[in-house]
Amino acid sequence: MARASDPPITTFLDIPERSVKPRERGLTHVIDRGLSVAAVDGLMETAGDSVDIVKLGWGTAVVTGNLKPKLERYAAHGVPVVLGGTLTEVAIRQGKVDGLVRWLHELGLRHVEVSDGTIELEADVKRELIARLAEEFTVLAEVGSKDAQAIMAPYVWIERIKADLEAGAWKVIAEARESGTAGIFRADGEVRSGLIDEIAHAIDSERMIFEAPRRDQQAWLLSFFGSNCNLGNIAPDEVLSLETLRLGLRSETVERFARDGRD
Repeated sequence: MARASDPPITTFLDIPERSVKPRERGLTHVIDRGLSVAAVDGLMETAGDSVDIVKLGWGTAVVTGNLKPKLERYAAHGVPVVLGGTLTEVAIRQGKVDGLVRWLHELGLRHVEVSDGTIELEADVKRELIARLAEEFTVLAEVGSKDAQAIMAPYVWIERIKADLEAGAWKVIAEARESGTAGIFRADGEVRSGLIDEIAHAIDSERMIFEAPRRDQQAWLLSFFGSNCNLGNIAPDEVLSLETLRLGLRSETVERFARDGRD
């Protein structure tokens, strides 16, 4: 265990400069699939400085037995929470967006996700909803389908990302699912590198959050964009692993970020 007298690691290693909270770049967006309050406290104890926003996956917020105490724990640590985009999609489909908004206010949540990865949502309808919600919430919009067989041309991705940002989204999430097998990745998890390259040339990467649940995907995106790339759908037990990737303290990114001292 580290002692109070131990020097911080940055005093003797030459590693990338890491952005600090509250961040606009280098975000780690974590997916909570149903953590207990004790697990939330454990995550905050070990990796709280690296957690920027937590998403309660899919519609788990509706069925979890510890929603309010868990939200209180995240709030106590200054970590914003957003409900899963699928829940918003269900509300849209059932015409219950007003009810969702009231519930977000009751829960004290200030962030909301707007996605259309499961349902078909007209572009104008999505833009209008983002603009409406952005008046009182920080909106994360998601682009891309959860269907691994649905291939969308890069120019369509770019058009939709720009439209969501112009409508008022704070960040746009590039879909990959929690499995990393759709959207910006192929069904086997391989990066659609041509797609990423075109997005990078057209969109400020700081306005994006790239879902990347797998370590190899995280390493690829960090190597491409740099250590302060915004990454999402990170499992709670992978947060510290990701932080070591960001700093060149894991084999996959040593060559990219850790200098060899021979300047």
